[in-house]
Amino acid sequence: MTPHPIKHFVTITRHKLLVTQYCFRMGLYRQGILHDLSKYSPAEFIPGACYYQGFRSPHNAQREETGAAPGWLHHKGRNLHHFEHWVDYSLDKDDERVLFGTKMPRRYVAEMVADRIGASRNYLGSAYTPEEPLKYWMRAKDRIWFIHPQTAKELEGLLTLLARHGEDKTIWYIRNVYLKKGKRREKKGWFF
Repeated sequence: MTPHPIKHFVTITRHKLLVTQYCFRMGLYRQGILHDLSKYSPAEFIPGACYYQGFRSPHNAQREETGAAPGWLHHKGRNLHHFEHWVDYSLDKDDERVLFGTKMPRRYVAEMVADRIGASRNYLGSAYTPEEPLKYWMRAKDRIWFIHPQTAKELEGLLTLLARHGEDKTIWYIRNVYLKKGKRREKKGWFF
């Protein structure tokens, strides 16, 4: 593949700016500023530019060609708005490791919604509708066994709200209801 560093830079910057706007509207200022900064690191930027296609994540193209996407592993390990970041293992009674998803704090679920809106807008352009993030989730959700059930329920609920009522009402709800409900527990450090 021919590297496209400028096109990749434009794509990730446009995405970051979109998500930053949504995060700011949700009251998540720090998360908006810090969102996806790791994409500019060499570990993520170089493979992103090398596998750039413009209509989907370059990680998927790299996975198809090489069988793995080290840039994605770097990314999800540093960005708490990805549910894959919250996968841990427990020890069952036979001392075996069992993978499971831990519950995400609401502020990161909210950022994940902003991220999915931004990604859909970025890759779909004028074909974007508020239903697209939910459609994307619905196509994949049955194969994602490692997301915490409560996180999956909250994500799907917020994406359904987006599909039915649009961005303005969904963002208002996230800022004024969803994030307020979990604020007391999260301030005390309780995520469960």
